[in-house]
Amino acid sequence: MDAPLIRSAEPSDAAAISALFGTVGTFEGTLQLPDMPVASRLEFLQKIDTQAPKLVAVAGDAVVGMAGMHSMQPSLRRSHVRGLGIGIAPAWQGQGLGLELMERLLDWADNWGGVLRIELHVHADNERAIALYRSLGFAEEGRHRGYALKNGRYVDSLSMARLHPSPPRIVG
Repeated sequence: MDAPLIRSAEPSDAAAISALFGTVGTFEGTLQLPDMPVASRLEFLQKIDTQAPKLVAVAGDAVVGMAGMHSMQPSLRRSHVRGLGIGIAPAWQGQGLGLELMERLLDWADNWGGVLRIELHVHADNERAIALYRSLGFAEEGRHRGYALKNGRYVDSLSMARLHPSPPRIVG
């Protein structure tokens, strides 16, 4: 397989991104539900927010990965914080695509976005994702018992966060 092209997500990608997040092998690691219409996520995915980068990984004509950051709330006191979400098609999991998407987002956050803190939730049984996040400087900050329903059972979630490794300073 040729390496996917990673680029900024466009509103026209919304249907393909929604389909990705509905794919068996992808939706289980998110808070998405199986068998939901692609249209159920279109409005959210078509929104353009210059404070919230969204990236897609495209192989041929297919979106095989998506990662993005979003503002946590419209509070000036939390404007330095972003939440992170990611989804990878099953055939591309474990191939380094998640790392590539994450590195691109972290570069944006660290060098262009004025982001001090990035937060995420990950199912406690998702060892591969947890290892990826730790390798990129994320640390566990808490455990949420019975956080989400997954395959007929409640699973815990870990809260993880990463602080900017070298926050910007005035040079001069």
